Amino acid sequence: MNAQVARRIKAPGRKRILACDGGGILGMMSVEILARMEADFRAAAKKPDLVLADVFDLVAGTSTGAIIAACIAAGMDTATLRRFYEESGPLMFEPSFILKRLRHNFTDEPLARMLRRELNLALGLEPEGPPAKLGNENLRTALMMVMRNHSTDSPWPVSNNPFAHYNRTDRADCNLELPLWRLVRASTAAPTFFPPETIVFAEGTPHEYQFVFVDGGVTSYNNPAFLAFQMATAKPYAMEWKVGASEILLVSVGTGFAPRARPGLQAGDLWLLDHARNIPSALMNGASEGWDRTCRILGRTRHGAMIDREFGDGMSPLPGRPAWTGDCWTGPQLFTYLRYDPDVTAAGLAALGLPAIRPEDVQVVDSVAHVAEIQAVGRAYAAAQLRPEHYVDFL
Repeated sequence: MNAQVARRIKAPGRKRILACDGGGILGMMSVEILARMEADFRAAAKKPDLVLADVFDLVAGTSTGAIIAACIAAGMDTATLRRFYEESGPLMFEPSFILKRLRHNFTDEPLARMLRRELNLALGLEPEGPPAKLGNENLRTALMMVMRNHSTDSPWPVSNNPFAHYNRTDRADCNLELPLWRLVRASTAAPTFFPPETIVFAEGTPHEYQFVFVDGGVTSYNNPAFLAFQMATAKPYAMEWKVGASEILLVSVGTGFAPRARPGLQAGDLWLLDHARNIPSALMNGASEGWDRTCRILGRTRHGAMIDREFGDGMSPLPGRPAWTGDCWTGPQLFTYLRYDPDVTAAGLAALGLPAIRPEDVQVVDSVAHVAEIQAVGRAYAAAQLRPEHYVDFL
């Protein structure tokens, strides 16, 4: 059992959750947003070496967000996390051998090697030695990663919570014994981009079995914010944090949003290939927005863009609508909520002072040729939208 994580989970007082969306190389937007947040926390605490693991008690992520979450939980600062993405970005999307491309477009081996090495280094292990496990005692925060178990057709939120049922050390298939890098790799195994990840449980015992996993982004939890809140508070997960707007801070960080409007679309345009191309992203975007809306209703929202012209932003009624005071719904507020997610449409980029950046260069998950532009969006958004008063009262 990781005693540090166990103490942190059960300690009294306010709790802080960080949730990071999926989005491939667009995760570099999230990294830049988190870098600004880390700087704000350092200034408020007057601690120049503070890292996000010192602040957040639970860090959750899906797909590229799982990479970010695992690195933060390992105690990595955002400068090192930025360097990791800058160095690994081209490797993440290294083309597969031509004969394999009917299965997937990119090879997983370069990313797998770098993940294993960097996580070992962050956790104080030999970089080429045995891989760090999910239950590594040097992980500094509770960690949750979302993946899809393709064998059982189910979303899997896997955590290092030492009180969780499948993390009991008396189990032959205790999840805490699984290699951390392999779980992160499983969460990032986007179908058609990367091969799936096979994970063996209870390895070397008479109870050995295996499952095939793919990217958590193809579940309904590409935005894992509310799922993280559920894990922290629902009794089956045994963390049992106290709810309330003054008790829990939930910070949700996206990888850019851009509604794919199709002016002039005709019913006859919707055929098999069009559906195959557009339905997966439509479902992912709809689920992400749905969880964002849920969080804004159940939480006390301090920051977030407008969701639509009826709901607004969940913080105040739109002009010309019936007035309401206080919070966004009729029940008690369960947490304080922040949503940071850049608008990467042409209008959104212009509003950030970046009209020269082409929207299509910062909207696709494998846009490794435009890392500088992706970073510029994250930095500009952070400078324009993040304010210390959003979150420093939870230090």
